[in-house]
Amino acid sequence: MKILDIREKTISLADPMRSAAIGFDQMTVSAVAVVTDVARDGQKVVGYGVGSIGRYGQGGLLRERFIPRLLAADPETLIDAAGESLDPFRVFEALMGNEKSGGHGERPGAVGVIDMAIWDAIAKAEDAPLWNLLAEYFNPEPADPRVPVYGSGGHYHPGNGIDGLIDELTSYLDLGYRRVKIKIGAAPLAEDLARVEAALSVVGSGDNLAVDLNGSLTAETADEWLDALAPYGLAWIEEPVDPLDFTLQSSLAARYQGPMASGENLFSLADARNLIRHGGLRPDRDILQFDIALSYGLVEYLRILDMLSGQGWSRRQCIPHAGHLLALHAAAGLGLGGHEAAPDSALIYGGFPDGAAVEGGFVAPPQAPGIGFETKSNLWSILEPLGK
Repeated sequence: MKILDIREKTISLADPMRSAAIGFDQMTVSAVAVVTDVARDGQKVVGYGVGSIGRYGQGGLLRERFIPRLLAADPETLIDAAGESLDPFRVFEALMGNEKSGGHGERPGAVGVIDMAIWDAIAKAEDAPLWNLLAEYFNPEPADPRVPVYGSGGHYHPGNGIDGLIDELTSYLDLGYRRVKIKIGAAPLAEDLARVEAALSVVGSGDNLAVDLNGSLTAETADEWLDALAPYGLAWIEEPVDPLDFTLQSSLAARYQGPMASGENLFSLADARNLIRHGGLRPDRDILQFDIALSYGLVEYLRILDMLSGQGWSRRQCIPHAGHLLALHAAAGLGLGGHEAAPDSALIYGGFPDGAAVEGGFVAPPQAPGIGFETKSNLWSILEPLGK
């Protein structure tokens, strides 16, 4: 298998919703297509990748650095030991050639979207869903036949108050979800507590509700907010403070007994290791949310899992950030703790393959070869032209 061409485009994800940290009205994401010389059913195998929501596209980095670098690499250095398929680990080394360590910035997302397309192409050439290959090669346990999923939403929408939040979360339960997550931290504490209580009126218990503060609290405000949230017994409190303030995160974990979650804005093995060393997170209850697509891709994520295992963490404590088909494959194939989903299938990053249903808070992994972007029609209408 050789790479014939790599194409990229920037996709708009614009939406008026907000979290405590950002608005999404100008949000973009990068997509790539990796065209190979392998044919199946008379068509060239093309691998696709789509970046994760929340950090904008990386078109400049892709066009100016990473795509030319990979296309310039000796094709033989990218092939696996059997001499047949692309080796994603060797591709990763080629992409990162002449890159200094540290200061990861937006670089991990650019590499991650290419990495995703490479894995998609490899699995398609094998005529297997990606989760199946991940389970075969990187998981000592069998793949999960069903993956626990939670509905991630509850953003701040213009003119959408408590009644709108209740309607939104009720629609998630109607779709088969049991656990949901909402955004807080952008409104006064009393107002956000009213949002929490409205959400609880829908989902029934704190164990079915997580809240995401998007790093909005400070050393001066965090104690008050965590003390106010503690009685609800929430599934977890996510990213209460700046994700790089490990000292403050550690102090909060020492006094807040409930589960906490972090990691979605840390994009490398080195950053993940620092969180584990210095963030005070507890392997028996806390959740790690490293975003695979934004963290250099599956090659780096597998290294993060190895590091976590050496530090006493179970893979079940890992629930990757962002409702992404790649993350669903990883959750099923690598034995992770679940999958974050944007329940609205009308969104190109929302829902699952067309026709897939959530049942009792679980979803079956896709059966299509590769990642299965072709089975989500609204996303596929954007990706398909890239591969032609």
